[in-house]
Amino acid sequence: ALSTLEGLPPPQAISVTSEADALAAIKAVFVDLATSYGLDVSGIIDLEGEPGNIQLQVGAFREVLYRAAINDAVKANLLAFAARADLDHLAAFYDVVRLDGETDARLRARTVVAISGRSTAGSEDWYKSAAFRASIRVKDVAVYRIGTGPDIRIAVLATDNFGEPDAALLAAVDAEVQKNSVRVISDRITVVSATSATVNVAADIWLLPTTPMTVFDSLEALLRQSLADEGGLGFNLTRSWLVSKLQVPGVQKVSLTAPMPDTIVDDGAAVKLGTVALTYKGRDR
Repeated sequence: ALSTLEGLPPPQAISVTSEADALAAIKAVFVDLATSYGLDVSGIIDLEGEPGNIQLQVGAFREVLYRAAINDAVKANLLAFAARADLDHLAAFYDVVRLDGETDARLRARTVVAISGRSTAGSEDWYKSAAFRASIRVKDVAVYRIGTGPDIRIAVLATDNFGEPDAALLAAVDAEVQKNSVRVISDRITVVSATSATVNVAADIWLLPTTPMTVFDSLEALLRQSLADEGGLGFNLTRSWLVSKLQVPGVQKVSLTAPMPDTIVDDGAAVKLGTVALTYKGRDR
């Protein structure tokens, strides 16, 4: 899956402080300076309407803003934290250009893959980077070799259609990875759908006495969306996972009749749902 550098702590180029702490520090310096000139301001500097106090408050507030601005400027130069135009400039350094409609998160993740894959042409991340820039509809990519020969498979998972890439998306990825600037001359590349395993689901459903039928009616759509959200390359479709998604509030019992075994897939494959046959069996406590 795409890495977005999540979890890195924000940098702190300069220490942050609260407005109250900044005001206290400025007042201490001001009192010391005034004393050195023979002025005793200790009794008036804390008065609310004192012009000197107001001026020091303004200075403290600006100090807090300056510190935040410096830290923000540092973050704008780091890939993990840059956004919008700042991120565009950082990505461009690695020859990565934002696609139409591409979010900051996806552009950031694509840049990470591009950096990883540019060390040697023909690596896994090299081809992944090419596939991701083919379309923003590419959700994930697996790259693997068939045997020990030159045959390379690039398996594509889509962001829409419950992960199933259509012909147009596969063609867009194929066109990108087959470019002379991308494909290693000795490689034979085939672009395929990652959703190679189709699983039919059947289950008997009992509702609680007060549960509206709309809960039952929404179960299939909920199940399909859950797999689209949580599934992906290498995700094993287990019977326990299916039951947990059907056992929503208001459902009293789920009896799963298909599939019988868990569906185990390789790291480069994804599961898609075929038919979903849910049978309403009545109500129970």
